[in-house]
Amino acid sequence: MENVLTEPAAAFKHDYLEIRDLKVVFDGFVAVDGVDLTVTSGDLRFLIGPNGAGKTTLVDAVTGLAPAAGSVRFGGVELLGRSSHRIARSGVGRTFQTASVFEELTVLQNLDIAAGAGRKLRTLLRRRTSVPTEVEAALETIGLGKVAHLPAGVLAHGQKQWLEIGMLLVQNAHVLLLDEPVAGMSQAEREQTGLLLQRIGQQRTVVVVEHDMEFMRTYASSVTVMHQGKVLAEGSVSEVTEDERVIEVYLGSRSHGRGTAVIENGETK
Repeated sequence: MENVLTEPAAAFKHDYLEIRDLKVVFDGFVAVDGVDLTVTSGDLRFLIGPNGAGKTTLVDAVTGLAPAAGSVRFGGVELLGRSSHRIARSGVGRTFQTASVFEELTVLQNLDIAAGAGRKLRTLLRRRTSVPTEVEAALETIGLGKVAHLPAGVLAHGQKQWLEIGMLLVQNAHVLLLDEPVAGMSQAEREQTGLLLQRIGQQRTVVVVEHDMEFMRTYASSVTVMHQGKVLAEGSVSEVTEDERVIEVYLGSRSHGRGTAVIENGETK
C-alpha cells in the first residue's frame, strides 16, 4: 500500500471535528451524556470503552443515524439536524463492523460508483473508457490494485474493509469514523490496516471505535475513553492506560475483544 491520496495536504490543514454537549436519549435511557470531543486532522483518535459505553451511538449521532441534542460541527458547518445523506455530502463518512460493499460488482466498479456519488444518474450509467484519477489513487492507497477486476464478494474480510475505506476516500470524505475496523482480521491484515489508517490519518480526521487494545496501543495518536455515555479520560496511549479510573472501569477488570487489557506493573498487557 502506497501513500497516494487525491488531494494535497493543504486541503485538510484546518479540518477538525468538534462535538459539544452531545446527548442521545432512547426512551428515557441516556446513551450519550454531554460528550465534548475535538479531533483534528493528523490525529488518529481511538475511541474505547466497555460495551454499552456509547461509542457507536456517538458515531450514529454524528452521521445522522441517531437523534441527538448538542452540537456537532465540521468545517464550520453544524451537522446535527441534517440527514445522513447531507452529512456525507459535507465530507463525513463512516464504516460499519460488517463492510458495506456491492459484492457482485468488481472492486473497481465499487470505487467508481462511490466516486460518482455526486454525478447524475445518466452519467453513472455511461460506460467508462478510462479509470478516474481519484479511483486509481484510492486503489493504490488501499493496496487492491491487483484485485481491481475481481468481484468484491470473493475478497478476504480485511480486503473488504479496505475497499470500504477506499470508497470513502473517493467520495472525498475528510472525516472517517470507523467502527471496529480490524474485528475478525488476521494478524497480517491488522498490521496492514493499522499502517493504512496511519497514512490516511496524516491528512484526514480519523476516529476509530475499537476494543482491540493491542491494536490501539500500536497505532493510536490519542485515545478517548467513554464510560456510561460520558468521556472518562482522554490523552495519549500511556496517559490513558495509566489512568486509575480507566483501569478500574475498563482495562483492569478483564480482556476486551482481540487485545488483552490487563494491568501489570503499570503497563497494559
